[in-house]
Amino acid sequence: MKRAASFRNIKKIDLHKFVPRMAQKGTSPGTVEYIGKPRQETIGINMIAYDEASVEEKQIVSLPDLKTEMATAALKWVQISGVHNTDFLNQLGEQLGINSLDVEAIANTTQRPIMIERENYIFVVLKTLQLEPITNEVIVEQVSMILGDRFVVSFHETTPALFDALRNRISATKSRIRRFSSDYLLFALCDIVIDQYFSLLENVGETIEAAEDELIMSPVNANQEAIYKLKRRLVYAKKMIWPTREVITALQISEHELINDDTRIYFRDIYDHTVQLIESLDSLREITSGMMDLYMSAISNRLNEIMKVLTLFSAFFIPITFLAGVYGMNFKTIPETGWTYGYLAFWGVVVVISVGMIFYFKRKKWF
Repeated sequence: MKRAASFRNIKKIDLHKFVPRMAQKGTSPGTVEYIGKPRQETIGINMIAYDEASVEEKQIVSLPDLKTEMATAALKWVQISGVHNTDFLNQLGEQLGINSLDVEAIANTTQRPIMIERENYIFVVLKTLQLEPITNEVIVEQVSMILGDRFVVSFHETTPALFDALRNRISATKSRIRRFSSDYLLFALCDIVIDQYFSLLENVGETIEAAEDELIMSPVNANQEAIYKLKRRLVYAKKMIWPTREVITALQISEHELINDDTRIYFRDIYDHTVQLIESLDSLREITSGMMDLYMSAISNRLNEIMKVLTLFSAFFIPITFLAGVYGMNFKTIPETGWTYGYLAFWGVVVVISVGMIFYFKRKKWF
């Protein structure tokens, strides 16, 4: 397993980016408003139509063309790249019969993971958490999915490179996935989202191992800020994974006619994965909390050592300061002031007192 180079290199999660920006006050429910990062890209529509014998992938240039393609008998996976064009989403929602509340949720990229059953479709929202390979920054994107009869429409903030492996599986000769219905395609999409959670936790785990090694070798020199960022990253990951488990649970127990009994066992499998993820998260959070406690203990012990040394130095100089103060008074009758060897005697007394204090401290095991 590849170890993280240094836990100090962990990038900060800008949590303010994830705080939901509410829609404008006074808007009625179902008003579609894009909430997310500013984007200017053209909306892309990619469709894969397949059955057990054949597969065809094509780019759709307009909604009328999409309507024509949706009428065919093949099972279809439609990928929508970009959710910032609200006019497009409204038109697509009308064409596919999507509830305006669900269209509103698609355009809101801060939407919490949810699963909603409608009469003719099932609406699912999940979050992807991916690591940028160069900066190691967490990239959060929303994936909204509409499961219908013989089709799945997935909405992505950007070009969905994460799902290229699924496209390759569908295109492969004698692909197993082409023998199943659209609910299995929804499962495959959810499975990919959950699998990349494991990649994120694996990276965090490697970083924590590097942090533990550094703490053991030099607790005082460890980076408190980096440990705190690790802990905060785990907290945010848990906020995404907990509701994801609820979504998978709802799909598993759903009695909607679009979910076949044969597919529920697959949703059960990824439900077990979400449970494993949450257990791993809790374990990693406990480790980071212990690391923070270890760091604070090391700092406290270091401070105690410093105070101990300073106290010992102070103790040595207390009697010397006392003697110097007494013989520094301006009185002619002070004893030994006229003695020729008074200066040497003074230093002799100082040395005897200091050596005596050293032996006393050693006997008490104070240092």
